[in-house]
Amino acid sequence: MLNYHPKIELLTDYASGSLSLAHSLCVATHLEHCKECRAQIKKLEQVGGFLFDEIDQTEQPSTTMNTLKEDLFKRLNQPKNEASHSEVAADKLSYNNAVTESKYSIPKSLQQFISEGYDALNWVRVSPSFQTAILSNEENGTQVALTRIKAGNHIPEHAHTGDEFTLVLEGSFSDEEGVYKKGDFIQLGEHNTHKPVVTRDAECICLTVVDAPIQFTGVFTRLFNPILRKIHPYTA
Repeated sequence: MLNYHPKIELLTDYASGSLSLAHSLCVATHLEHCKECRAQIKKLEQVGGFLFDEIDQTEQPSTTMNTLKEDLFKRLNQPKNEASHSEVAADKLSYNNAVTESKYSIPKSLQQFISEGYDALNWVRVSPSFQTAILSNEENGTQVALTRIKAGNHIPEHAHTGDEFTLVLEGSFSDEEGVYKKGDFIQLGEHNTHKPVVTRDAECICLTVVDAPIQFTGVFTRLFNPILRKIHPYTA
């Protein structure tokens, strides 16, 4: 069972289609691993569809969305007598669509970026134990990437200069807040600082969506910051 999930507000934005494509990709990949969140998405879609039918269409769009969200959160725990005909796309995802060239199973939502397995990606070495591979750079500065850390190693202590979504794809790691395993979803905000440590039994591969590059805070590891800024589209 997974221990870390997207917040309900984030799932609501995903279900309503108001979440950006990059951030939606991270949530969709989590849904492939998480039955609990798939059920929550289905419930959100059912309640949202019902509320849209009830809402006054003469209201201004901003007022409509605020009203919709307020009513939605009030009704989330109310039982429903009828099931919606809409299906959550993640419910239809197959776990048997692994890329045969890789020792890992690539999530279906990521196969558009990873057609030949993780090893075939263009990995950039940031430190002796830490690599990153860029999947997509968005015009607004958001970057979708993979991180890969060797077993028993860590990413040096660093601060976040923007929002970051992290999804564990393989292996596991821990930080000051907990232990994160395959499928767990972690959301960090600006000014969060931590030092992820990978377990000794296997390497850890994560999907990350970041609005701005991380910044190493150590005396020596700060030397790696120019590398991160160079491969990130964000400009202050």
